[in-house]
Amino acid sequence: MATEAKVDNVTAVLKVMAILETLDEMGESSLALLSQRAVMSKSTAYRFLQTLKNLGYVAQDPESEKYRLTVKVFALGSTALGEADLIKVADPDMAALSELTREAIHLGILDTDTVEVIYVHKYNSHFNLCMQTRIGDRTPAYTNSIGKALLAHLSAGQLDKALANVKFEPRTQNTVTTEADLRAELAKIAGGELSEDLEEMDEGVCCFATPIFDHTGKAIAALSMSIPSIRYHQAKTEEYKRVLIEAGRNISHNLGYLPGQNKDG
Repeated sequence: MATEAKVDNVTAVLKVMAILETLDEMGESSLALLSQRAVMSKSTAYRFLQTLKNLGYVAQDPESEKYRLTVKVFALGSTALGEADLIKVADPDMAALSELTREAIHLGILDTDTVEVIYVHKYNSHFNLCMQTRIGDRTPAYTNSIGKALLAHLSAGQLDKALANVKFEPRTQNTVTTEADLRAELAKIAGGELSEDLEEMDEGVCCFATPIFDHTGKAIAALSMSIPSIRYHQAKTEEYKRVLIEAGRNISHNLGYLPGQNKDG
């Protein structure tokens, strides 16, 4: 009996991996095509897909009913993320910013399904008083500079869809708590290269971020610097904002972005 259970477990893992690998290859797929490509019955594929949906690794379009992977899949392994092109391209500029400013530097991406920022790379602050995060941590996008930088560069349709899933809850007394206020702020951010979080996610911490664009002109990530509020309102912070924007431009350039490309993805 124990041997049979082990065989069943292995078979289940192989089937789940077949589904994940097929979705990775195809981008999105109907249940019928997915079951065919993953070589399993529709009922079996459906059962595993529902579990993966419940766990947040797969999403289903309500109109087409097609399935696709979510960003949560990529957040599983920070080690694997460290080998991604984005991380490798961004790392030298992030290291230089860290050395220059000694403040916390973060690289984050947007999970449009949960409307959360996922931190995929970071350099810790050299100071004791600083923002505490881990790679893989998630935060509501409307509460921080990385999230706002990326929300501001979604298309109108993408933004409407994202905000429809947001339940605004205050993290601090400064957190944006209405869709109207957030939209007004995003409209201003979209016209520039910098977003700010003034103690909106954590008391005593201010952040600013700039978007990172890929070769298609899509904002795929944002680069931020986090500074305790007692150090934020200093003259050198303006210089830090300038070098952060320059670093963001350089990373985008190294990813193949050409200024003037469509950024609405």
